[in-house]
Amino acid sequence: MSLPSKPANFLRRGDVIGYEGRWRRGRGLTRQSDALEGETVVVAGEEGGCDRFPAEAELLLGPSGHGQAL
Repeated sequence: MSLPSKPANFLRRGDVIGYEGRWRRGRGLTRQSDALEGETVVVAGEEGGCDRFPAEAELLLGPSGHGQAL
């Protein structure tokens, strides 16, 4: 079974994304543009902390009630 994914630029608040072996729910999203890095998406997680992704990065999507481990 393959998991769905979407580019970071299309994430919405509340999406559950999988990376680094864990699922995290996005509490807030900010899009930034930088001459060196290009467009990035900053995701603030419900568990705290923020993570940055290139806008075109494909992220795994999980169901809203998903557990903590991938």
